[in-house]
Amino acid sequence: QVQLVESGGGLVQPGGSLRLSCAASGRIFTIYDMGWYRQAPGKQRELVATITSGGRANYADSVKGRFTISRDNAKNTVYLQMNSLKPEDTAVYYCNLDIALNILLRRLEWGKGILVTVSS
Repeated sequence: QVQLVESGGGLVQPGGSLRLSCAASGRIFTIYDMGWYRQAPGKQRELVATITSGGRANYADSVKGRFTISRDNAKNTVYLQMNSLKPEDTAVYYCNLDIALNILLRRLEWGKGILVTVSS
C-alpha cells in the first residue's frame, strides 16, 4: 500500500558530499516523524537523524554539524544532506517513516536501503 523509494547513494571520496532522498507514495493519510538510519558491515543499525512533522531535527553525535535532515511534506519526501563525509560513514542507509494510512491505522515503514561508500 505504501512504497518508499530511496535515491542519491553511491561512491564518494572523503570530504565529499551526497544527498539522499526518500519519497513515499501510496495511500497515505499523513506522515509523522521521518528519519534515516544506517548499518555498516558487521554492525547494528543505528540512528542517523530524525525530523518531526513540525521540522524539529535530531542527530546522532557522530554526524552533528556534517549532516542535515529536511523534509518536503507536499512531496512526502525526506532528505539527508551529507557533507564532509568520512570513511566511517560507509553504510547502507535506510529511511524510516511513521505513516498514518487513515485515522485508525498507523505504522512504521522502512525503505529497502541505499549504499553509501566513502573511499579514495
